[in-house]
Amino acid sequence: MASGQPTDKMKFKRILLKLSGESLMGEQGYGIDTRRLEAYARQIKEAVEGGVQVAIVIGGGNIFRGLSGASKGFDRVKGDQMGMLATVINSLALSSALEAIGQPATVLTAIGMFPIGEPYSKWKAIEAMKAGKVAIISGGTGNPYFTTDTGSALRAIETEADVMLKGTRVDGVYSADPEKDPTATKFDTITYDEVLARNLRVMDLTATALCKENNMPIYVFDMDTEGNLSRMLSGENIGTYIHP
Repeated sequence: MASGQPTDKMKFKRILLKLSGESLMGEQGYGIDTRRLEAYARQIKEAVEGGVQVAIVIGGGNIFRGLSGASKGFDRVKGDQMGMLATVINSLALSSALEAIGQPATVLTAIGMFPIGEPYSKWKAIEAMKAGKVAIISGGTGNPYFTTDTGSALRAIETEADVMLKGTRVDGVYSADPEKDPTATKFDTITYDEVLARNLRVMDLTATALCKENNMPIYVFDMDTEGNLSRMLSGENIGTYIHP
């Protein structure tokens, strides 16, 4: 069934959800925790059933990170390409988890990988979302030296999302690392300029600057607590809203 207008309780019509590859590890320390994957799938299906069109970009840090590979002697370009492949693995896993609970999904890849996924284009992603499918966009930007944060920002802008959601294990943006600094305070809202001026590593600087230049708002929230995606989409103040 095609996705229609969002219900009265839903704040956005179309979202780009960035999921952390590291979060997919759950308590395992490596790979994919099926319980975490299923919890994500349930939350995403609930959003679609509420009338929200959903595109997703997943990181690959639970399998391989190009930057860390480069620090251990890998060629940086090859390391980043390995990281891109890791995002494809995670995307296939999420699409499988979604389809297992009755939520159609399609995997799009930034680099040619047929029949694993269809080549990405803005129009294919939007067409899938309008048809009620979750558009899972893998492979980052398809280029080395760009993170999946930057890939998420790019895809959010391209697919004309209302907001880019960064689902993490942290419940928002803080003035410092709350795990290291007990005096760190959480921001309910903050501007792009403040993020950049304070050098807050919400995302890499390229991704933040790209969102700023294209007026793409960002919402950072804890995706690992089941039900938070629905609460955030319903307008509850459970994260940090980054805006012009």
